[in-house]
Amino acid sequence: MSTPEMDPPSLYAKREPIFPKRVQGRFRNLKWIVMAVALTVYYVMPWLRWDRGPTMPDQAVLVDLANRRFFFFWIEIWPHEFYFVAGLLVMAGLGLFLFTSALGRVWCGYACPQTVWTDLFILVERWIEGDRNARIRLHRQKWDAQKIRLSLAKWAVWLVIALMTGGAWIFYFTDAPTLLRNLLTGDAHPVAYITMAILTATTFFFGGFAREQICIYACPWPRIQAAMMDEDTLTVAYREWRGEPRGKGNVRHRPAAVALKAESESHAAGPTAGGQYPPVPYPGVRTGVGGPIPVDSAGDCIDCMACVNVCPMGIDIRDGQQMECITCALCIDACDEIMDKIGKPRGLIDYMALKDETAERAGAAPKSVWRHIFRPRTILYFTLWSGIGIGLIVALFVRSPLDLNVSPVRNPLFVTLSDGAIRNTYEVRLRNKQHEARSFSFAVEGADDLTLAVEGASGGTVQVPADETLSRRLYVTAPVGSPLASAETTALDLVVRDDVDGTAASVGTVFHGKGE
Repeated sequence: MSTPEMDPPSLYAKREPIFPKRVQGRFRNLKWIVMAVALTVYYVMPWLRWDRGPTMPDQAVLVDLANRRFFFFWIEIWPHEFYFVAGLLVMAGLGLFLFTSALGRVWCGYACPQTVWTDLFILVERWIEGDRNARIRLHRQKWDAQKIRLSLAKWAVWLVIALMTGGAWIFYFTDAPTLLRNLLTGDAHPVAYITMAILTATTFFFGGFAREQICIYACPWPRIQAAMMDEDTLTVAYREWRGEPRGKGNVRHRPAAVALKAESESHAAGPTAGGQYPPVPYPGVRTGVGGPIPVDSAGDCIDCMACVNVCPMGIDIRDGQQMECITCALCIDACDEIMDKIGKPRGLIDYMALKDETAERAGAAPKSVWRHIFRPRTILYFTLWSGIGIGLIVALFVRSPLDLNVSPVRNPLFVTLSDGAIRNTYEVRLRNKQHEARSFSFAVEGADDLTLAVEGASGGTVQVPADETLSRRLYVTAPVGSPLASAETTALDLVVRDDVDGTAASVGTVFHGKGE
């Protein structure tokens, strides 16, 4: 028979809702700025116009999945240029490593979409239901007319934001004004409605209800960030040596008097073998920046819980480094505000490194912020990151607006014509990246006495429509008795030239002869 003592413990812990308190300060202001910039870029970018000619939508940023192309203002990425996308992904990964090694989870705390939209949803919640205490009372209150009215109003605004979020995302994949008109008239493709509905639902749920659980359980970054951080990484931390023991009195002895007493105790112990008088720790003293501090007096922390009440993750930073901490630094703003009120110096909670904590406990000054940021590890990440970026920029500017691909037909390698001439056949794919139809001419370089003809065209000239790829067979013939007809292989270049602006592209290949 089972008893409560014999039942195994439950592995499920019910979520305790978190109601962050409003706070003001430099880090909160920074988060507002980042949120405003991020949301503005996200919602406005699809509506920026850019002239792309008569065949393409005049949209500055466009992911054209139908034609497998990506447009970003004057930059156009074609399918065969996927290395640009791969390079950008590598840069994004290295950038995340760089910022994490220098400043901890600064991406999570300020720029992560989950953080940005959660902050926006909390702002709406606070605007409708009130600050922390009012929201806690409303949460504990039984369902009545007031609670239903406030909840419905909050959820309605959340739904509008989520709908705008899902709608803005699909505008990146086709012409935004046309898609908006089709959505309103019901003429849009079902995929557009389905995608928008999924993104609306996930934004509404993640930002409104899941919140910190996405960061803790769904996101893998908290579990791998430790590999990117070391003892020099700046992260939000609590100066325990200064704040403990917690209390309301905050009575401090004068450091000079305490230091003098510690020194007299040291000299009373007598010199060492080397004739020096080592410092003997006074039993009632703990060391900190500015001199010894008596442990029997209260620390700067008055246990007001301000740092906990403003934390969007619901943790206590005074318990040390925790996986849940996203280093948003709101606890710093809250603590600095309290320190100002009680007449204590700011920085009880601050951005600091593990090395700083050790140094401060020993009475030394911490390293400067720049010495933490610029160290071999971060310099290596930055060098790799900037190197890839420079390489992509160079590749972007040196690439040709033409793309030519030549494949020799190898079955057979050559054909002997009725007059004894030797003909080779090549499969040619010519991509016109211009936004207008162009005329292109083929030629052969690197060998004499060769004649060239293009299948389905007069001479060596073809017309290629705008933004399209033309596939043709190209025939190169060597006259009977010529060195190319007799040689086994001869290297040559097939060249294509734009008849409008003279832009050219060439591909090296070989001509197969009889090999006599």
